[in-house]
Amino acid sequence: MNWESLIPLIAILIIIFGAGIWAGGYLKTSTNFAQDYFLGGRSLGGFVLAMTMTATYGSASSFIGGPGTAYNEGLGWVLLAMSQVATGYFVLMILGKKFAVVTRKYKALTMVDFLKQRYQSKWVVIFSALSIIIFLFSAMAAQWIGGARLIESLIGIDYTSALFIFAVAVLIYVTVGGFRAVALTDAIQGSIMFGGTLILLIAVIIAGGGVPALIADLTAENPNLITPYGSEGQLTPTYVSSFWILVGVGVVALPQIAVRAMSYKNARSMHRAIIIGTVVVGFIMLNMHLIGVFARPILPGIEVGDKVMPLIALEVMPNWLAGIVLAAPMAAIMSTVDSLLLLVSSTIVKDVYLNYVKPDASQQTIKRMSVGITALLGVIIFLMALNPPDLIIWLNLFAFGGLEAAFIWPIVLGLYWQKGNKYGALASMVTGVGLYIISDLFFPQSFGLHSVVMPVVISFFVYVVVSLLTQKQTARMRVL
Repeated sequence: MNWESLIPLIAILIIIFGAGIWAGGYLKTSTNFAQDYFLGGRSLGGFVLAMTMTATYGSASSFIGGPGTAYNEGLGWVLLAMSQVATGYFVLMILGKKFAVVTRKYKALTMVDFLKQRYQSKWVVIFSALSIIIFLFSAMAAQWIGGARLIESLIGIDYTSALFIFAVAVLIYVTVGGFRAVALTDAIQGSIMFGGTLILLIAVIIAGGGVPALIADLTAENPNLITPYGSEGQLTPTYVSSFWILVGVGVVALPQIAVRAMSYKNARSMHRAIIIGTVVVGFIMLNMHLIGVFARPILPGIEVGDKVMPLIALEVMPNWLAGIVLAAPMAAIMSTVDSLLLLVSSTIVKDVYLNYVKPDASQQTIKRMSVGITALLGVIIFLMALNPPDLIIWLNLFAFGGLEAAFIWPIVLGLYWQKGNKYGALASMVTGVGLYIISDLFFPQSFGLHSVVMPVVISFFVYVVVSLLTQKQTARMRVL
């Protein structure tokens, strides 16, 4: 076991546990457990908001799967990944003030809460909850696998043992601390990610003899590795451009990101978070994917792409420093896992149980349900992650696309278009999810675009047309 690299990682985890336990102590005196557990009391400042968005979005896909794919595809994947720079900007500018004002008016604690109040439809709520649960299981499995791969490579134990260690570590502090623990530890983890990626990129460049030498080695192996088109020329301009919808604009529809736009303290915090978040996301994404490409000449022949990050860190740095730097991807993975766990837990407890099973449940019952469901979800994801794919990024992107196809128009048009109604929202969601699954399974690059594009475009027209066609029926129901 590689103790030199393990000890710094353990130290980081102890700090995170400490923050989670502190936040858990705050919950003991809470008078509104649901709001404090799932939204942190709507009290996030600008720096914490930016870091929790960055850390939640910068997941195992960005830190483990992304560099692994860049290792295989070359600089073209770096270009594609940079479409993520606008993520924080778009989320807070499109949702931002309006979403915060409306969700406070509705007393909404989750995105589905907002949809319930906006559309007044049980079926919109149920379909939303099912979409979140189904697609986020894929996303959470990706994070579990990424964390286990990192621990496996770092300390030299088998995958199953590494997965168990990771699952236990995450479940303890999420179930204890709730959203406040998530946001606070995200701020710590986001800072580690920022510094860790810079240190590792510099170390990789030095180990490869400088950027010109690395580019020359990549060119000698395969000239396509230094072009925008990928190692086999499959990254066409159309396909790369369509990724901007998946990982740029469309991110406003991801429930784990949208909920951040409900939780900030004031407008000044939001404006500060836009600036900090855009800079930090751009910096981290560029560094991580360049590390993946530059690792190829230094460590050729890595078969499992998800192991590129930990293996290159151990190769180019002393073990103790590798342990500190690898706390960055571990931080990214843990911060995303905790957010997704809480999101699915809140969907089950708040959006289904409290809305339709037992609306008058006591605070004690809500507390027991919240903690119990969160722990149970962790166990289920652990079992799902026991048989991992080679590259987790595709699991994560599949989940992104499904959630965006379901929610982008019910959220955005629900905020800004008064004529939108429950019929348009439900039709748009069913159409978006149905077409996305069909497209992803049978027509993954229709018209050279990513499989999320056509479902998102078609579901927009479905939302508008169905809403307009049912205006009279909606007005009649209001009268009644």
